[in-house]
Amino acid sequence: MTTMTETSARFREFKMPDVGEGLTEAEILKWFVQPGDTVTDGQVVCEVETAKAAVELPIPFDGVVYELRFPEGTTVDVGQVIIAIDVAPGSGDAPAPAAAAPAQEPAAEPEAETEPKGRTPVLVGYGVAESSTKRRPRKGASANPEAAAVAAAVQAELNGHAAPAAPAAPAAAVPAQGGRPLAKPPVRKLAKDLGIDLATVVPTGKDGIITREDVHAAAAPAAAPAAAPAPAPAAVAPAVAEAPAVVSDSARETRIPVKGVRKAIAQAMVGSAFTAPHVTEFITVDVTRTMKLVAELKEDKDMAGVRVNPLLVIAKALLVAIKRNPEVNAAWDEANQEIVQKHYVNLGIAAATPRGLIVPNIKDAHDKTLPQLAAALGELVTTARDGKTSPAAMAGGTVTITNVGVFGVDTGTPILNSGESAILAVGAIKLQPWVHKGKVKPRQVTTLALSFDHRLVDGELGSKVLADVAAILEQPKRLITWA
Repeated sequence: MTTMTETSARFREFKMPDVGEGLTEAEILKWFVQPGDTVTDGQVVCEVETAKAAVELPIPFDGVVYELRFPEGTTVDVGQVIIAIDVAPGSGDAPAPAAAAPAQEPAAEPEAETEPKGRTPVLVGYGVAESSTKRRPRKGASANPEAAAVAAAVQAELNGHAAPAAPAAPAAAVPAQGGRPLAKPPVRKLAKDLGIDLATVVPTGKDGIITREDVHAAAAPAAAPAAAPAPAPAAVAPAVAEAPAVVSDSARETRIPVKGVRKAIAQAMVGSAFTAPHVTEFITVDVTRTMKLVAELKEDKDMAGVRVNPLLVIAKALLVAIKRNPEVNAAWDEANQEIVQKHYVNLGIAAATPRGLIVPNIKDAHDKTLPQLAAALGELVTTARDGKTSPAAMAGGTVTITNVGVFGVDTGTPILNSGESAILAVGAIKLQPWVHKGKVKPRQVTTLALSFDHRLVDGELGSKVLADVAAILEQPKRLITWA
């Protein structure tokens, strides 16, 4: 859904949309345009990262970029204006557009943090109706008077009013209301945890903002010399997907802000581990014949152009096992206290990416032939590695495979993907001594682990599914007879 507000005949604002399933915020990773650039309807103007994926946002109208409201690296709530567009350039004079400030030097959050009187709650993806209530000041307005003046001029033009005169720049930074020290919320929390009174801390940040380093310096022993202000960096590094790590003065700890995909992973894993009663079963299986089948499929003309590997056969084996034991493919409806059996399989594949672990799924995998499944797997992995997996591609999974064997790990106890009934972990395939036809021989062996929700899946059912997968991998010809 496109979220925008037409504030005048000339200017239009584009708000951060809900890019996937009720998400409430997104981080601006990269701007592809700058003030003064011409844009057309459908042109991608920025890339944002939600708790699930990186998404490109197109602008829904033509015009000239007037203002970028937030710098790269900023986390923005859904419904906040992120860019203003002049849809009728040249029709009259307008205040100079203000470019987004560097992400590495954010201004302190103003003291006026409470909601203005009369403001109504906002639904995800929608704005607030016009009212006479004074607009809430944007972050950084009180800490940077010059930027505040430009922002006020832009807003005045957008609202059709004359802009107030810009105040003269002060000679030195002035603390926020009531003389309260300027510091971002994480820094305030750090000071509280260390028992440091921010009023006693000497700020070294821009406009008198107290930084983490200032707090650490204040917490150092009194005998230690006062820390000198850090020199300004020569250049600002571009924003990246992962939040920059913050290294303490002692260099013995590194703190990494948890947000985006990593934050979503943490919340989902905790929710799954403490909601669904996990049971994990293991089986070690001789997959020598499966490895021979993989080698044969690579030479098959019907598989030309697609990637063939053991994961393909394992995925097909799991789909056949689910077909033989359909009750395992289900979900728990807590609200209605019902078990919802799925008559389709959206097969999730856990993928490690630079942004963290994601689990996109192959829709209706049960209906796909082996070549179709191979093509879908290849596309899924490539898209995930490129960071282009959409939120829709990660929604609606029913069961998942995680291949820990690629890291040389024998097996593990995987945690269920939220809302799913089972997850199969595949260990490393190794040459091991194995009793084959009464003799000890070197064989290709792996260990499988199946975790399942014990509310949905009894031990007998889980055991049957795992045994069926193992039987197929030991004798791949069963794919033909059981499929």
